[in-house]
Amino acid sequence: MPDERDLDRSTARTVELLQTLIRNECVNDGTVESGFESRNADVLEQVIAGPGVAIERFEPVAGRASIVGRIEGSDPGAPSLCLMGHTDVVPVHAEGWRHDPFGGELIDGEVWGRGAVDMLNLTASMAVAFRDLADSGLRPTGDLIYLAVADEESGSAHGARWMADNAADAIRADYVLTENGGLHSGTPDAPVVGINVAEKGVAWRRLVIRGTPGHGSMPFRKDNALVTAAGVVQRLAEYRPAPRLTELWRARVEALGLDAETTRRLLDVDEIDALLDELPSVDAAAHLHACTHTTFSPDLIAGDTMKTNVIPDRVVVEVDVRTLPGEGPDEVAEHLRAALGDLHDAVEVTSMMDDVASTSRTDTALWDALGRAVAVPFPGARLSPQLVVGFTDARIHREMGAVAYGAGLFSPELDAAEFGARFHGHDERIDVDSLALTTRLWGRVATDLLG
Repeated sequence: MPDERDLDRSTARTVELLQTLIRNECVNDGTVESGFESRNADVLEQVIAGPGVAIERFEPVAGRASIVGRIEGSDPGAPSLCLMGHTDVVPVHAEGWRHDPFGGELIDGEVWGRGAVDMLNLTASMAVAFRDLADSGLRPTGDLIYLAVADEESGSAHGARWMADNAADAIRADYVLTENGGLHSGTPDAPVVGINVAEKGVAWRRLVIRGTPGHGSMPFRKDNALVTAAGVVQRLAEYRPAPRLTELWRARVEALGLDAETTRRLLDVDEIDALLDELPSVDAAAHLHACTHTTFSPDLIAGDTMKTNVIPDRVVVEVDVRTLPGEGPDEVAEHLRAALGDLHDAVEVTSMMDDVASTSRTDTALWDALGRAVAVPFPGARLSPQLVVGFTDARIHREMGAVAYGAGLFSPELDAAEFGARFHGHDERIDVDSLALTTRLWGRVATDLLG
């Protein structure tokens, strides 16, 4: 691991690299032509290149490259570790921001910009730590891999999924660290740092609603597809599936350090919904709800007509469905039928994406190494295994047999609810203290695990 006197220099490099990645504006809007991740791949390749590092580049679609850096281990039978970050970001409505979303500005100790939280902060700190480890002369027992991957924000078809299908040996690892953990909770006497060991499934659905075209001047008793679609969207928004409380949920609640009555209600399947309705913080309620429910978010609507005076005969609604462990396509279909009721037969449902929930065990050498690394700046803090409500590329590595955790290490001053609201939201930003802690974390874990 780099000497302590180099840590401030490493943090400065992480800040500068994060700013560059933000400014490269690798916006993935879901189309094949978007993303432009090769801009960030070019920069990251320059950062990690040098003595002791072998680099491979993969570009299944022009302009959308992923890179793999490798420090070869001395023992072919020893476990390997992959530090994996994605390089794309979601679109932004700049008018909602206080500062330029692609300016990468350092303001009052925080780096601002789209991707600062999701997840360019980790991608940048991993690259700096990886290069520092190579420069330190580390000869790991097992391979140490750095993966900067494209297209995570739109399902990974041109990134990790493509790599798993076409270049699996390049990214195969026993252990993987990716987004996103490292937030603090608990009490001063019993501090807790969360590490994501599981994630909900993703089951995106396209709903097609059909009607009969006609003239907009005569709408009475007409079959307007948009009106039916409005009813479909409203029912999805109002749908309240029953909560399901897992062992990971119990661990999450116990780590929050709440009063006994709130803890009791959060762990009671008959009371949790009422409690969530009462919470003053919308962000906290939304997160806790997502941890305990299958969710349905109608996020996109489109039609085939482009004239104000034409009654539409076809409207498409795309729904982001996130499933709990144990649920698959059959359960999603049952949920949709229950949510839509008598409108269900008016809707054609097709699957856009189906990845089930995934989990990694915690009785591993990586979990132990993370615990020791976290304890350096935060003595007495224990790790808490948690469920992440969004999807990450960890699910693909788990399919390949890896133990994958969402990690990181953030400042104790960073509020967890506010941090969660910055994902895909306005005013996304990350503080320099968190960048320093996370850069050091990767170095400590890799040195501990790989020797």
